[in-house]
Amino acid sequence: MEFQEAVTRLRIPRTLRKGAVERHHMQTEKHKWNILFHRSSSSKQKTKPSEIPVEFLCPVSGTLMKDPVIVSSGHTFERACVQACNTLGFIPTLMDGTVPDFSTVIPNLALKSTILKWCTDYSLDPPNDKTTLNFFSAEKLVHAKILETQQQKPKHPKKNEDQDAGTGIDHLVTDLITHDTWSSDDSPLQLKSTPSSCYSSPSSSSADIRAFNLNPKDEEFVRKLKSPLVFEIEEGLISLRNTTRAREDDTRLQLCTSRLLSVLKPLIISRYTNIQVNSVACLVNLSLEKINKIKIVRSGILPLLIDVLKGGFPEAREHACGAIFSLALDDRNKIAIGVLGALSPLLHLLRSDESHRTRHDSGLALYHLSLVQSNITKLVKLGSVPILLDIVKSGRVGRWVLLILCNLALCPEGRDAMRDSGGVDFFVGLLKRRELKYESAQEICVSVLYGLSHGGLRFKGLARAAGAVEVLMQVENTGNDRTKKMVKRIIKILTETRMEEVLEDSGSTRCDSVVKKMGLAQIHKF
Repeated sequence: MEFQEAVTRLRIPRTLRKGAVERHHMQTEKHKWNILFHRSSSSKQKTKPSEIPVEFLCPVSGTLMKDPVIVSSGHTFERACVQACNTLGFIPTLMDGTVPDFSTVIPNLALKSTILKWCTDYSLDPPNDKTTLNFFSAEKLVHAKILETQQQKPKHPKKNEDQDAGTGIDHLVTDLITHDTWSSDDSPLQLKSTPSSCYSSPSSSSADIRAFNLNPKDEEFVRKLKSPLVFEIEEGLISLRNTTRAREDDTRLQLCTSRLLSVLKPLIISRYTNIQVNSVACLVNLSLEKINKIKIVRSGILPLLIDVLKGGFPEAREHACGAIFSLALDDRNKIAIGVLGALSPLLHLLRSDESHRTRHDSGLALYHLSLVQSNITKLVKLGSVPILLDIVKSGRVGRWVLLILCNLALCPEGRDAMRDSGGVDFFVGLLKRRELKYESAQEICVSVLYGLSHGGLRFKGLARAAGAVEVLMQVENTGNDRTKKMVKRIIKILTETRMEEVLEDSGSTRCDSVVKKMGLAQIHKF
């Protein structure tokens, strides 16, 4: 018994020792797995990259994108940069030479998640508000890009006027400006791209744009214009109006900020005469810069300007016509101005007893707006053709109205309205009476008749009844090369005989028989 007890006592420690060995082995294996897992996990933690992938960077700002968006052309940009480019009317040229299209914007969620995962893998902070551009900083950056582009553009020598004589009807516009009536302090040649109600003459396309810096006066103007005191607002507007007359610096570029435009909005429709007049005059001066034109329209000021056209103070209406004319020089604004309803009040002011400057700038605005097909259709529906013909007959702003009629004659609706209003007889009569003082006005009349000549048999009947062939032959002997070419084409249309006229001359019996046969054929088909 004592021997067995001794053996049992000896066995227990062995069992204990065996369990201890097993536990030790398990701990060792677990430690090995921990080491392996640690090594594998540490191998996943990549070292920080030397540079950011190009596809993660915005082509405009060159920074890691926080909110990437895809534009219509398929390129990806930071959203703030796209908004700044649209606001300032800037389209960058990318490294591969392509030009993006910013008309539509779609969030690029796939790229956004890829950028976040890349930052997580490399233990980097994801892009946030502090590291990425907001709208205002992006606007400054785009301004700098614009300045850089302007400085890189070579200065082209002035073209010879004879080289541009045969392109479009722009030469007619220049010629009419040269022969128009102006005050002693107005420069005629400047008004091809500048409204007569503005106070600074050079166009933005020829002005040198300098480095963009925030103007400290912006804060001062905003503070005065937001004052509850009327006299402080008037003082601020007069100061702003004088400041934006600057011709040699980029003051207008610096002051045309979203904040200042938002402050000007309620002042444009103010019941105080001086506030309304000066605020609209300031807007005219700001709109002289090409970059500012699209920005002003997108700020939402245009409907308020149209309200001034309809019921503002006389001097404010005069400036509003100049502002809309200036904004209409940018092709991207033409459709928006027509859609928002500026055509009807402009047409009314053109025929009204307002000042010469008001009628003049409204005519120029309508001319530039009528270069767009959608606005031509709207003008025809507004009954503009007989109104414009009456204005030409009265001799008030007639030369600019001739250009508008020339644009209207380019579309079928305008041609029909002009023929219905006696336009063929009217223009033939102008050429016959030789009441046109300038050769350019004669060319416009011939251009209108050439547009109307696409009307087929009806134009032939009206033109022959008005004696157009004889009149055009006389014009052919005295007109310039462009006029002679159009006259020859019109005479050819009037003198050639077509099958339709043969059918008309042969009597209605034959036509009726043809119609009856066609009708029977249609019946048999059904």
